[in-house]
Amino acid sequence: MTDAPLYATHRTPVYARNMVATSQPLAAQAGLRILAEGGNAVDAALATAICLTVVEPTGNGLGSDAFAILWDGAKLHGLNATGRAPAAWTDAQFDGGVPQRGWGAVTVPGAVSAWVMLSRAHGRLPFARLFAPAIGYARDGFAVSPTIAGLWAKGAQLLRDQPGFAECFMPEGRAPRAGEVFRNEALAQTLELIADTEGEAFYRGALAEKIAEAARANGASLSAEDMAAHEADWCGTIQMPFRGAELHEIPPNGQGIAALIALGLVDRTAVADYGPDDPIALHLQIEATKLALADTAAHVGDPKAMAFGPEALLADGYLDARAALIDPACAGDPGAGAPRAGGTVYLTAADAEGRMVSFIQSNYMGFGAGVVVPGTGIHMQNRGAGFVAERGHPAAVGPSRRPFHTIIPGFVTRGGAPEMSFGVMGGPMQAQGHLQMMLRTMLWGQDPQAASDAPRWQVVSGRRVAVEDGMPDATVAALQAMGHDVARGGTAAEFGFGGAQLIRRVEGGYVAGSDHRKDGYAAGY
Repeated sequence: MTDAPLYATHRTPVYARNMVATSQPLAAQAGLRILAEGGNAVDAALATAICLTVVEPTGNGLGSDAFAILWDGAKLHGLNATGRAPAAWTDAQFDGGVPQRGWGAVTVPGAVSAWVMLSRAHGRLPFARLFAPAIGYARDGFAVSPTIAGLWAKGAQLLRDQPGFAECFMPEGRAPRAGEVFRNEALAQTLELIADTEGEAFYRGALAEKIAEAARANGASLSAEDMAAHEADWCGTIQMPFRGAELHEIPPNGQGIAALIALGLVDRTAVADYGPDDPIALHLQIEATKLALADTAAHVGDPKAMAFGPEALLADGYLDARAALIDPACAGDPGAGAPRAGGTVYLTAADAEGRMVSFIQSNYMGFGAGVVVPGTGIHMQNRGAGFVAERGHPAAVGPSRRPFHTIIPGFVTRGGAPEMSFGVMGGPMQAQGHLQMMLRTMLWGQDPQAASDAPRWQVVSGRRVAVEDGMPDATVAALQAMGHDVARGGTAAEFGFGGAQLIRRVEGGYVAGSDHRKDGYAAGY
């Protein structure tokens, strides 16, 4: 791996035997604290995730969904903890599509179930102990970090009139500014109840009743029975081999398969003949991504509604045929759909005993539906907006169906052994970011921080590609000469170019990188 700084950055890779990396520094420290108290990587990941619901409410909360990929020291596991639509939802009810905000967009939240299942199956410390940092920050307050303060202000402008939002998140009549202390006593009490009951109160007790009551009061269908019926699933992973390694993703209902398709397609090109920042290498990745996004948009949704399994989209013959559509010198337009904005948190943790955790949880769009359950501090996701209005589509709305998800954790193995745990939060940027991180680390040998620091690109729709301001002018000109419609920032400015967190195994421990585009960092000992 390369260690010298390659791009404009304020960060260097971090080396340690125990590691946590995420997008908010207090949350990373919470995970590290749990490791130092004798917890393992699963305990650290959960403490970090729980803390993030307090200190980064712009991207997640107790009303979130979650996915995880875990190396337990001997075996890889995949967990799908996404919720389902209320049982009363029908396609006829949403002829114009599910709304993006308000109680009408709310599906059953699954993140709490992920915490419970991971702790029971693979944790070391008592479940309630993992909540201490989060409860402390909720009750005593925390200083809001700069990037999150900016997102908070934008969310407040959009959502201040949603039920419960202003009361919870605008205590002074506005969003808190960077450095100001924010407290949430109602959330502290809710976290204590979840901790003491191992999640039972959230799905089958007092909190479930309060969620259902708030839904009823606002004309929504989500019921206590929907909450009680929720189940997370150990789902395994799907994978794509690449240059001696294997990229693992969670199977549908998420977009992880898009990263696998794109990786399989680009591996069938001459990408390895070029350097990581060569315009032709970027062009080949962009073209592979367009095809992958088009396939995902057309065929992926709730697994029970898909016409065929993910293996059909990952078959060698199918990928060969799709790769043949890539023109090595000219931009194409295979009809990839326009991406949507997102609000998500990602974290990864690893311990000296060899466990590695890739974990992601999200309210979907920033602050989710924008609604808060009175007296609880629980703000709900808007994952219902992931359904499509087209009847018969695998992502069409239906009773108790899982919506299409943008959030995806990534994991890399090599020869059956763990190699890297990583993710790139940011709505439609996620699968595209996984491809970029995978090539930079596994093909071109960049360390996690350098891979994260490199200027990114993002397919928007058609031939439209957004690039970061750090992309050299000569590179942009070369892409334009190949027919790409390139915009600096473009529509991607709405949600950024993602936030990467990566931990890779090295001799004697791990090396980690944390995205300078976010407030967080990698911490270890």
